Amino acid sequence: MSVIAVTVFVVAYALIANDRVNKTLVALTGAAIVVTLPVISSSDVFYSRTTGIDWDVIFLLLGMMIIVSVLRRTGVFEYTAIWAAKRAKGSSLRIMVLLVLVTAFGSALLDNVTTVLLVAPVTLLVCERLAINAAPFLIAEAFAANIGGTATLVGDPPNIIIASRAGLSFNDFLIHLAPLVVIVIGVFVTLLPKLFPGAFTVDPQRVADVMSLEEREAIRDPSLLIKCGVVLVLVFAAFIAHSLLHMDPSVVALLGAGILIVVSGLERADYLASVEWDTLLFFAGLFIMVGALVKTGVVGQLARSAATVTGGNAVWTTMLILAVSLAVSGVINNVPFAATMAPIVGELAPSMLGHGHPHALWWALAIGTGFGGNLTAVGASANVVILGIARRADNPITFWEFTRKGAVVTATSFALTGVYLWVRYFVLS
Repeated sequence: MSVIAVTVFVVAYALIANDRVNKTLVALTGAAIVVTLPVISSSDVFYSRTTGIDWDVIFLLLGMMIIVSVLRRTGVFEYTAIWAAKRAKGSSLRIMVLLVLVTAFGSALLDNVTTVLLVAPVTLLVCERLAINAAPFLIAEAFAANIGGTATLVGDPPNIIIASRAGLSFNDFLIHLAPLVVIVIGVFVTLLPKLFPGAFTVDPQRVADVMSLEEREAIRDPSLLIKCGVVLVLVFAAFIAHSLLHMDPSVVALLGAGILIVVSGLERADYLASVEWDTLLFFAGLFIMVGALVKTGVVGQLARSAATVTGGNAVWTTMLILAVSLAVSGVINNVPFAATMAPIVGELAPSMLGHGHPHALWWALAIGTGFGGNLTAVGASANVVILGIARRADNPITFWEFTRKGAVVTATSFALTGVYLWVRYFVLS
């Protein structure tokens, strides 16, 4: 069965990377094959947290897409776009830097998917006003979301899995990972002109037109904006405090969406306008194919083999876990990978006592699964969402366009992280 699971995944991945076949159709076809044969059962698909569809991700996306649909009716995205363009004095590079920093900060407080869903509409409007291609901006925001989300316990789902297994707190993540994230984001910002050459040329007349606009005139429904603002504050507060409230972010997002549907009085076509159904179905298919790899033991075997190659050397074990996590999380979704690796790291962590910081392996896993999402276009949920938004906005981003840039960002992140882990946990420990 493992041969079938690997074959289906590799063929599906090749077709997705090819960009000539609809990726949602490919993912659903691959899922249908592994379920029909059957490599994976219906109970594994619908009810298992390690091998099934991650319903928290699906419903978090659905809820936030509905909230964005309602929010779009107020004109606040146009307001923010004009405000950002004017503050940057029409410089597209300054605008990209501003959006990257906002995305990274937002992803640390919320989660990367929610953040890109809120920032992407603003980005599209800014680029439309300046008549420039939005694709480079959206790609940069996906990278920033994955980097920023690594900084905190709530920023990326794998961090929650790791924290639960290792007994780590919110403050532990903040103290150990936030400094690295600040360094990586700083270097990433300096790389933007080289990563996206030719993306910052703007027609001076367009800049003059934007500078003459009055952003307050963009607000179309002040009353609805106030209602949305109240609901969003409550939603964001619940996201941050979800561990205290014992309420998953997906439930919070659906509750917020439901409240906005009721108070807005919008028609169904209006509040569903921004829902990316293709993206949701793609995620479902991808989760099932990856679940088949987990169910048949392929992912677990790869992880164990990689972890035993170092012969017990603490530094090399840490670096290998980082490298493997970066590579594998760039190919499959990082949630099932983190769930599979967590028990393995739990077994290896005690051997670190007396040979460096006992949590170094956990930080290597957290950083690898977070930063590794930048490697390919399907490496993280935020990437898939960004590609869906770009496609609907007629600014399509190909798999290889994203992945070429992502490989550079991931390699840079790996180099910086390797030095950080070595110095902090082995030289200074």
